[in-house]
Amino acid sequence: MINILEYSDITFPEDFLWGATTAGQQIEGNNNSFYDDKEIAPKFAYGGVPYQMAGRACNSYEMYKEDIALLKKMHLNSYRMSLEWSRIEPVEGQFDEKEIEHYRDVLKELKKNNIKVCLTLHHNSHPVWFHQLGAFKTMDNLDYFLRYVEKVVPEFDEYVECWLIINEMNIVFEYTIEESINLLQYHAKAYHVIKKYSNKPVSSPMNYAEKKPMRGVTDKPDQIMADYIDYMENEFFLHAIRTGEIVVPFHDAVYMPELKDTCDFWAVNVYTRQLINSRKAMFRFDRYEASSIHSLDVPYFSDDICPEVVFHCLNRLKDKPVLITENGIACKNDKYRVIYIAAVLQAVKQAIDSGVKVLGYLHWSLLDNWEWGTYTPTFGLASVNHETYERTLKPSGYFYGEIVENNALTLDIIKKYYSNNI
Repeated sequence: MINILEYSDITFPEDFLWGATTAGQQIEGNNNSFYDDKEIAPKFAYGGVPYQMAGRACNSYEMYKEDIALLKKMHLNSYRMSLEWSRIEPVEGQFDEKEIEHYRDVLKELKKNNIKVCLTLHHNSHPVWFHQLGAFKTMDNLDYFLRYVEKVVPEFDEYVECWLIINEMNIVFEYTIEESINLLQYHAKAYHVIKKYSNKPVSSPMNYAEKKPMRGVTDKPDQIMADYIDYMENEFFLHAIRTGEIVVPFHDAVYMPELKDTCDFWAVNVYTRQLINSRKAMFRFDRYEASSIHSLDVPYFSDDICPEVVFHCLNRLKDKPVLITENGIACKNDKYRVIYIAAVLQAVKQAIDSGVKVLGYLHWSLLDNWEWGTYTPTFGLASVNHETYERTLKPSGYFYGEIVENNALTLDIIKKYYSNNI
Protein backbone atom coordinates (compact mmCIF):
# COMPACT_ATOMS: atom_id res chain seq x y z
CA MET A 1 0.00 0.00 0.00
CA ILE A 2 1.14 3.53 -0.76
CA ASN A 3 2.33 5.21 2.44
CA ILE A 4 1.02 8.76 2.23
CA LEU A 5 2.42 9.47 5.70
CA GLU A 6 5.85 9.71 4.08
CA TYR A 7 4.88 12.42 1.60
CA SER A 8 6.61 15.79 1.60
CA ASP A 9 4.50 18.94 1.82
CA ILE A 10 3.62 20.35 -1.60
CA THR A 11 2.00 23.58 -2.80
CA PHE A 12 0.27 24.42 -6.07
CA PRO A 13 0.28 27.46 -8.39
CA GLU A 14 -1.73 30.45 -7.14
CA ASP A 15 -4.12 30.33 -10.13
CA PHE A 16 -4.71 26.56 -9.88
CA LEU A 17 -8.25 25.42 -10.61
CA TRP A 18 -9.67 23.15 -7.92
CA GLY A 19 -12.98 21.56 -8.71
CA ALA A 20 -15.35 18.65 -9.04
CA THR A 21 -17.11 17.13 -12.03
CA THR A 22 -20.58 15.80 -12.78
CA ALA A 23 -22.62 14.85 -15.84
CA GLY A 24 -26.27 15.80 -16.19
CA GLN A 25 -27.45 12.32 -17.14
CA GLN A 26 -25.83 10.93 -14.01
CA ILE A 27 -27.17 13.39 -11.44
CA GLU A 28 -30.16 15.36 -12.70
CA GLY A 29 -32.81 12.65 -12.97
CA ASN A 30 -35.59 12.05 -15.52
CA ASN A 31 -33.64 13.42 -18.48
CA ASN A 32 -35.49 11.46 -21.17
CA SER A 33 -32.29 10.77 -23.10
CA PHE A 34 -31.80 7.48 -24.91
CA TYR A 35 -30.41 6.07 -21.66
CA ASP A 36 -33.87 6.56 -20.14
CA ASP A 37 -35.80 4.89 -22.97
CA LYS A 38 -36.59 1.26 -22.11
CA GLU A 39 -36.64 0.26 -25.77
CA ILE A 40 -33.20 1.54 -26.76
CA ALA A 41 -31.25 1.80 -23.47
CA PRO A 42 -28.38 -0.68 -23.05
CA LYS A 43 -29.27 -4.05 -21.55
CA PHE A 44 -26.22 -4.30 -19.32
CA ALA A 45 -24.03 -1.89 -17.35
CA TYR A 46 -20.23 -2.02 -16.93
CA GLY A 47 -19.20 -5.44 -15.63
CA GLY A 48 -22.14 -7.21 -17.22
CA VAL A 49 -24.66 -6.48 -14.45
CA PRO A 50 -28.30 -5.92 -15.50
CA TYR A 51 -28.97 -2.33 -16.52
CA GLN A 52 -30.68 -0.11 -13.94
CA MET A 53 -32.49 3.01 -15.11
CA ALA A 54 -31.29 6.33 -13.71
CA GLY A 55 -34.72 7.40 -12.51
CA ARG A 56 -34.34 10.53 -10.38
CA ALA A 57 -30.57 9.92 -10.10
CA CYS A 58 -29.40 12.44 -7.46
CA ASN A 59 -32.37 14.75 -8.10
CA SER A 60 -29.90 17.50 -8.95
CA TYR A 61 -32.29 19.07 -11.44
CA GLU A 62 -34.26 20.29 -8.43
CA MET A 63 -31.43 20.34 -5.89
CA TYR A 64 -28.66 22.09 -7.78
CA LYS A 65 -28.34 24.72 -5.04
CA GLU A 66 -27.49 21.96 -2.56
CA ASP A 67 -24.80 20.75 -4.97
CA ILE A 68 -23.35 24.24 -5.25
CA ALA A 69 -23.37 24.51 -1.45
CA LEU A 70 -21.17 21.37 -1.37
CA LEU A 71 -18.73 23.01 -3.78
CA LYS A 72 -18.54 26.07 -1.52
CA LYS A 73 -18.14 23.92 1.58
CA MET A 74 -15.01 22.42 0.01
CA HIS A 75 -13.73 25.88 -1.08
CA LEU A 76 -13.74 24.77 -4.74
CA ASN A 77 -13.32 27.45 -7.38
CA SER A 78 -14.33 25.36 -10.42
CA TYR A 79 -17.08 23.01 -11.52
CA ARG A 80 -17.42 20.90 -14.62
CA MET A 81 -21.06 20.20 -15.51
CA SER A 82 -22.95 19.31 -18.66
CA LEU A 83 -25.98 20.51 -20.53
CA GLU A 84 -28.54 17.85 -21.34
CA TRP A 85 -29.37 18.14 -25.01
CA SER A 86 -32.35 15.83 -24.44
CA ARG A 87 -33.93 18.50 -22.21
CA ILE A 88 -33.06 21.46 -24.43
CA GLU A 89 -34.25 19.86 -27.68
CA PRO A 90 -36.57 16.97 -26.69
CA VAL A 91 -38.22 16.98 -30.11
CA GLU A 92 -36.17 17.48 -33.26
CA GLY A 93 -36.15 21.16 -34.16
CA GLN A 94 -38.05 22.30 -31.04
CA PHE A 95 -35.99 24.03 -28.36
CA ASP A 96 -37.49 24.21 -24.88
CA GLU A 97 -36.97 27.76 -23.62
CA LYS A 98 -38.03 26.74 -20.11
CA GLU A 99 -35.10 24.29 -19.92
CA ILE A 100 -32.70 26.86 -21.31
CA GLU A 101 -33.83 29.21 -18.54
CA HIS A 102 -33.31 26.43 -15.97
CA TYR A 103 -29.67 26.03 -17.02
CA ARG A 104 -29.26 29.79 -16.98
CA ASP A 105 -30.44 29.78 -13.37
CA VAL A 106 -27.89 27.07 -12.49
CA LEU A 107 -25.08 28.98 -14.16
CA LYS A 108 -26.11 32.25 -12.53
CA GLU A 109 -26.03 30.58 -9.12
CA LEU A 110 -22.52 29.27 -9.80
CA LYS A 111 -21.33 32.68 -10.94
CA LYS A 112 -22.87 34.30 -7.86
CA ASN A 113 -20.76 31.92 -5.76
CA ASN A 114 -17.57 32.74 -7.73
CA ILE A 115 -17.31 29.23 -9.15
CA LYS A 116 -15.84 28.97 -12.64
CA VAL A 117 -17.72 26.66 -14.99
CA CYS A 118 -16.32 24.18 -17.52
CA LEU A 119 -19.45 23.46 -19.54
CA THR A 120 -19.74 20.19 -21.46
CA LEU A 121 -22.07 20.15 -24.47
CA HIS A 122 -22.26 16.36 -24.90
CA HIS A 123 -21.43 14.07 -21.99
CA ASN A 124 -22.33 10.68 -23.49
CA SER A 125 -26.10 11.27 -23.62
CA HIS A 126 -28.36 12.83 -26.23
CA PRO A 127 -32.02 12.95 -27.30
CA VAL A 128 -33.92 9.81 -28.29
CA TRP A 129 -34.71 11.25 -31.72
CA PHE A 130 -30.99 11.87 -32.45
CA HIS A 131 -30.16 8.33 -31.33
CA GLN A 132 -32.85 6.89 -33.59
CA LEU A 133 -31.32 8.76 -36.53
CA GLY A 134 -28.00 7.00 -35.87
CA ALA A 135 -26.36 9.68 -33.69
CA PHE A 136 -22.63 9.85 -34.49
CA LYS A 137 -22.60 6.71 -36.60
CA THR A 138 -23.10 8.90 -39.65
CA MET A 139 -21.88 12.32 -40.74
CA ASP A 140 -25.38 12.96 -42.08
CA ASN A 141 -26.42 14.09 -38.59
CA LEU A 142 -23.79 16.81 -38.27
CA ASP A 143 -26.21 19.66 -38.92
CA TYR A 144 -28.42 18.56 -36.01
CA PHE A 145 -25.51 18.75 -33.59
CA LEU A 146 -24.26 22.07 -34.92
CA ARG A 147 -27.77 23.56 -34.65
CA TYR A 148 -27.77 22.62 -30.95
CA VAL A 149 -24.31 24.16 -30.48
CA GLU A 150 -25.41 27.33 -32.31
CA LYS A 151 -28.36 27.60 -29.93
CA VAL A 152 -26.69 27.10 -26.56
CA VAL A 153 -23.31 28.81 -26.87
CA PRO A 154 -24.57 32.40 -27.22
CA GLU A 155 -27.18 31.69 -24.52
CA PHE A 156 -24.61 30.70 -21.88
CA ASP A 157 -21.22 32.08 -22.90
CA GLU A 158 -21.19 34.89 -20.31
CA TYR A 159 -21.30 32.30 -17.50
CA VAL A 160 -18.64 29.94 -18.85
CA GLU A 161 -14.90 29.75 -18.18
CA CYS A 162 -14.22 27.13 -20.85
CA TRP A 163 -16.18 24.94 -23.26
CA LEU A 164 -15.90 21.16 -23.55
CA ILE A 165 -17.53 19.77 -26.68
CA ILE A 166 -17.75 15.96 -26.68
CA ASN A 167 -16.70 13.74 -23.79
CA GLU A 168 -14.30 10.82 -24.40
CA MET A 169 -14.75 10.38 -28.14
CA ASN A 170 -11.52 8.38 -28.27
CA ILE A 171 -12.77 5.26 -26.42
CA VAL A 172 -13.23 2.57 -29.05
CA PHE A 173 -14.98 0.14 -26.70
CA GLU A 174 -17.61 2.85 -26.15
CA TYR A 175 -17.80 3.87 -29.80
CA THR A 176 -16.72 2.06 -32.94
CA ILE A 177 -13.57 3.40 -34.56
CA GLU A 178 -15.76 4.67 -37.41
CA GLU A 179 -17.75 6.71 -34.88
CA SER A 180 -14.55 8.07 -33.33
CA ILE A 181 -13.44 9.23 -36.79
CA ASN A 182 -16.80 10.95 -37.22
CA LEU A 183 -16.71 12.44 -33.72
CA LEU A 184 -13.42 14.18 -34.39
CA GLN A 185 -15.08 15.87 -37.36
CA TYR A 186 -18.13 16.80 -35.26
CA HIS A 187 -15.74 18.23 -32.68
CA ALA A 188 -13.84 20.31 -35.27
CA LYS A 189 -16.98 21.76 -36.81
CA ALA A 190 -18.44 22.57 -33.38
CA TYR A 191 -15.17 24.21 -32.29
CA HIS A 192 -15.44 26.74 -35.10
CA VAL A 193 -19.11 27.38 -34.35
CA ILE A 194 -18.24 28.12 -30.70
CA LYS A 195 -15.50 30.52 -31.77
CA LYS A 196 -18.09 32.58 -33.66
CA TYR A 197 -19.69 33.46 -30.33
CA SER A 198 -17.01 33.00 -27.69
CA ASN A 199 -13.40 33.86 -26.96
CA LYS A 200 -13.27 31.28 -24.13
CA PRO A 201 -10.89 28.30 -24.48
CA VAL A 202 -12.39 25.16 -26.02
CA SER A 203 -11.46 21.48 -25.86
CA SER A 204 -12.93 17.98 -25.79
CA PRO A 205 -11.97 15.63 -22.94
CA MET A 206 -10.11 12.50 -23.94
CA ASN A 207 -10.11 9.41 -21.76
CA TYR A 208 -6.53 8.41 -21.06
CA ALA A 209 -5.76 4.93 -19.77
CA GLU A 210 -2.15 3.80 -19.91
CA LYS A 211 -1.73 0.55 -21.84
CA LYS A 212 0.77 -1.76 -20.17
CA PRO A 213 1.91 -5.14 -21.54
CA MET A 214 0.65 -7.74 -19.06
CA ARG A 215 3.90 -9.70 -18.97
CA GLY A 216 6.25 -6.76 -19.46
CA VAL A 217 8.13 -5.29 -22.40
CA THR A 218 10.05 -8.49 -23.14
CA ASP A 219 6.83 -10.28 -24.10
CA LYS A 220 6.52 -9.21 -27.75
CA PRO A 221 2.85 -10.16 -28.29
CA ASP A 222 1.76 -8.20 -25.21
CA GLN A 223 3.99 -5.24 -26.08
CA ILE A 224 2.86 -5.07 -29.72
CA MET A 225 -0.77 -5.33 -28.65
CA ALA A 226 -0.31 -2.63 -26.00
CA ASP A 227 1.31 -0.29 -28.53
CA TYR A 228 -1.50 -0.95 -31.00
CA ILE A 229 -4.29 -0.33 -28.47
CA ASP A 230 -2.51 2.80 -27.25
CA TYR A 231 -2.46 4.15 -30.79
CA MET A 232 -6.09 3.24 -31.44
CA GLU A 233 -7.34 4.92 -28.25
CA ASN A 234 -4.85 7.62 -27.36
CA GLU A 235 -2.37 8.55 -30.05
CA PHE A 236 -4.75 8.69 -33.03
CA PHE A 237 -6.76 11.36 -31.15
CA LEU A 238 -3.69 13.39 -30.17
CA HIS A 239 -2.22 13.10 -33.68
CA ALA A 240 -5.49 14.27 -35.24
CA ILE A 241 -5.72 17.39 -33.06
CA ARG A 242 -2.03 18.18 -33.53
CA THR A 243 -1.91 17.73 -37.32
CA GLY A 244 -5.43 17.79 -38.79
CA GLU A 245 -5.22 14.25 -40.14
CA ILE A 246 -7.15 11.29 -38.76
CA VAL A 247 -4.98 8.23 -39.34
CA VAL A 248 -6.32 4.85 -38.24
CA PRO A 249 -5.04 1.45 -39.42
CA PHE A 250 -7.21 -0.26 -42.05
CA HIS A 251 -9.07 2.98 -42.84
CA ASP A 252 -8.40 5.66 -45.42
CA ALA A 253 -6.95 8.73 -43.73
CA VAL A 254 -9.25 11.72 -43.32
CA TYR A 255 -7.50 15.03 -43.98
CA MET A 256 -9.28 17.91 -42.28
CA PRO A 257 -7.15 21.06 -41.98
CA GLU A 258 -9.79 22.77 -39.81
CA LEU A 259 -9.37 20.01 -37.20
CA LYS A 260 -5.78 21.05 -36.41
CA ASP A 261 -5.38 22.81 -33.04
CA THR A 262 -9.09 22.62 -32.18
CA CYS A 263 -8.18 21.93 -28.56
CA ASP A 264 -6.97 25.16 -26.99
CA PHE A 265 -5.84 23.04 -24.06
CA TRP A 266 -5.76 19.32 -23.39
CA ALA A 267 -8.70 18.14 -21.30
CA VAL A 268 -8.05 14.69 -19.89
CA ASN A 269 -10.05 12.17 -17.90
CA VAL A 270 -7.43 9.91 -16.32
CA TYR A 271 -8.01 7.11 -13.85
CA THR A 272 -5.91 4.01 -14.24
CA ARG A 273 -3.86 1.66 -16.40
CA GLN A 274 -5.05 -1.24 -18.50
CA LEU A 275 -3.03 -4.43 -18.61
CA ILE A 276 -3.03 -5.72 -22.17
CA ASN A 277 -3.10 -9.51 -22.36
CA SER A 278 -2.56 -10.64 -25.95
CA ARG A 279 -3.60 -14.19 -25.06
CA LYS A 280 -7.22 -13.22 -24.43
CA ALA A 281 -10.04 -11.95 -26.60
CA MET A 282 -11.06 -9.70 -23.65
CA PHE A 283 -7.56 -8.31 -23.64
CA ARG A 284 -7.86 -5.21 -21.42
CA PHE A 285 -9.45 -6.51 -18.20
CA ASP A 286 -6.63 -8.34 -16.41
CA ARG A 287 -5.13 -6.79 -13.30
CA TYR A 288 -2.28 -7.41 -10.88
CA GLU A 289 -3.87 -8.98 -7.84
CA ALA A 290 -0.95 -7.83 -5.68
CA SER A 291 -1.82 -4.16 -6.21
CA SER A 292 -5.63 -4.41 -6.52
CA ILE A 293 -7.41 -3.06 -3.49
CA HIS A 294 -10.88 -4.61 -4.01
CA SER A 295 -12.51 -1.28 -3.21
CA LEU A 296 -16.00 -2.50 -4.11
CA ASP A 297 -17.81 -5.80 -3.64
CA VAL A 298 -17.29 -6.49 -7.36
CA PRO A 299 -14.10 -5.95 -9.42
CA TYR A 300 -14.02 -2.49 -10.98
CA PHE A 301 -11.67 -0.64 -13.29
CA SER A 302 -10.53 1.85 -10.62
CA ASP A 303 -9.35 -0.81 -8.14
CA ASP A 304 -5.67 -0.16 -8.86
CA ILE A 305 -4.11 2.95 -7.27
CA CYS A 306 -1.32 3.88 -9.69
CA PRO A 307 -0.58 7.63 -9.57
CA GLU A 308 2.35 7.21 -11.95
CA VAL A 309 -0.22 6.92 -14.74
CA VAL A 310 -1.26 10.53 -14.09
CA PHE A 311 2.38 11.66 -14.19
CA HIS A 312 3.02 9.80 -17.46
CA CYS A 313 -0.19 11.14 -19.00
CA LEU A 314 0.58 14.76 -18.17
CA ASN A 315 4.12 14.52 -19.50
CA ARG A 316 2.74 13.17 -22.77
CA LEU A 317 0.75 16.41 -23.15
CA LYS A 318 3.47 19.01 -22.60
CA ASP A 319 2.75 20.87 -25.84
CA LYS A 320 -0.40 22.54 -24.45
CA PRO A 321 -1.77 23.49 -21.04
CA VAL A 322 -3.62 20.56 -19.45
CA LEU A 323 -6.78 20.46 -17.36
CA ILE A 324 -7.57 17.22 -15.51
CA THR A 325 -11.31 17.12 -16.13
CA GLU A 326 -11.93 13.80 -14.36
CA ASN A 327 -10.03 11.67 -11.85
CA GLY A 328 -11.27 9.57 -8.97
CA ILE A 329 -11.87 6.17 -7.40
CA ALA A 330 -15.00 4.14 -6.69
CA CYS A 331 -14.79 2.71 -3.18
CA LYS A 332 -16.92 1.67 -0.21
CA ASN A 333 -14.21 2.53 2.31
CA ASP A 334 -13.75 6.28 2.04
CA LYS A 335 -10.18 6.07 3.39
CA TYR A 336 -9.12 4.67 0.03
CA ARG A 337 -10.25 7.94 -1.53
CA VAL A 338 -8.08 9.90 0.92
CA ILE A 339 -5.10 7.78 -0.14
CA TYR A 340 -6.01 8.13 -3.80
CA ILE A 341 -6.37 11.91 -3.78
CA ALA A 342 -3.11 12.37 -1.88
CA ALA A 343 -1.24 10.04 -4.25
CA VAL A 344 -2.61 11.62 -7.41
CA LEU A 345 -1.91 15.15 -6.26
CA GLN A 346 1.70 14.17 -5.54
CA ALA A 347 1.91 12.96 -9.16
CA VAL A 348 0.29 16.17 -10.44
CA LYS A 349 2.79 18.34 -8.53
CA GLN A 350 5.71 16.28 -9.82
CA ALA A 351 4.42 16.78 -13.38
CA ILE A 352 4.17 20.53 -12.79
CA ASP A 353 7.74 20.52 -11.52
CA SER A 354 8.83 18.63 -14.65
CA GLY A 355 7.49 21.42 -16.86
CA VAL A 356 3.86 20.54 -17.60
CA LYS A 357 1.45 23.49 -17.47
CA VAL A 358 -1.34 21.91 -15.40
CA LEU A 359 -4.28 24.29 -15.19
CA GLY A 360 -6.16 22.43 -12.51
CA TYR A 361 -7.66 19.28 -11.05
CA LEU A 362 -11.39 18.44 -11.21
CA HIS A 363 -12.31 15.41 -9.12
CA TRP A 364 -14.81 12.80 -10.29
CA SER A 365 -17.28 12.98 -8.79
CA LEU A 366 -19.02 15.49 -6.60
CA LEU A 367 -21.75 12.94 -5.74
CA ASP A 368 -22.35 9.21 -5.58
CA ASN A 369 -24.22 9.20 -8.87
CA TRP A 370 -25.71 6.89 -11.45
CA GLU A 371 -22.80 5.19 -13.24
CA TRP A 372 -24.22 4.34 -16.68
CA GLY A 373 -26.60 1.58 -15.59
CA THR A 374 -25.80 1.02 -11.93
CA TYR A 375 -25.54 2.79 -8.58
CA THR A 376 -22.95 0.33 -7.20
CA PRO A 377 -19.72 2.28 -7.99
CA THR A 378 -19.50 5.16 -5.51
CA PHE A 379 -17.14 7.87 -6.77
CA GLY A 380 -18.55 10.79 -4.80
CA LEU A 381 -16.94 13.21 -2.41
CA ALA A 382 -20.47 13.30 -0.98
CA SER A 383 -22.91 10.44 -0.49
CA VAL A 384 -26.56 10.66 -1.54
CA ASN A 385 -29.51 9.04 0.16
CA HIS A 386 -31.48 7.90 -2.89
CA GLU A 387 -34.75 8.01 -0.98
CA THR A 388 -34.49 11.48 0.58
CA TYR A 389 -31.70 12.76 -1.74
CA GLU A 390 -29.91 14.25 1.24
CA ARG A 391 -26.23 14.94 0.51
CA THR A 392 -23.57 14.17 3.13
CA LEU A 393 -19.98 15.25 2.62
CA LYS A 394 -17.60 12.35 3.25
CA PRO A 395 -14.32 12.62 5.18
CA SER A 396 -12.55 12.55 1.79
CA GLY A 397 -14.60 15.61 0.82
CA TYR A 398 -13.45 17.47 3.92
CA PHE A 399 -9.89 16.27 3.21
CA TYR A 400 -10.04 17.56 -0.35
CA GLY A 401 -11.59 20.81 0.85
CA GLU A 402 -8.79 21.43 3.32
CA ILE A 403 -6.20 20.86 0.59
CA VAL A 404 -8.01 23.38 -1.59
CA GLU A 405 -8.37 25.92 1.22
CA ASN A 406 -4.59 25.81 1.77
CA ASN A 407 -3.67 25.31 -1.89
CA ALA A 408 -1.34 22.70 -0.47
CA LEU A 409 -1.15 19.06 0.57
CA THR A 410 0.72 18.85 3.86
CA LEU A 411 1.53 16.04 6.24
CA ASP A 412 -0.56 17.75 8.91
CA ILE A 413 -3.63 17.61 6.64
CA ILE A 414 -2.93 13.98 5.76
CA LYS A 415 -2.57 12.96 9.42
CA LYS A 416 -5.85 14.67 10.28
CA TYR A 417 -7.81 12.44 7.87
CA TYR A 418 -5.80 9.26 7.55
CA SER A 419 -5.14 6.37 9.89
CA ASN A 420 -3.61 2.98 9.28
CA ASN A 421 -6.83 1.22 10.29
CA ILE A 422 -8.17 0.48 6.81
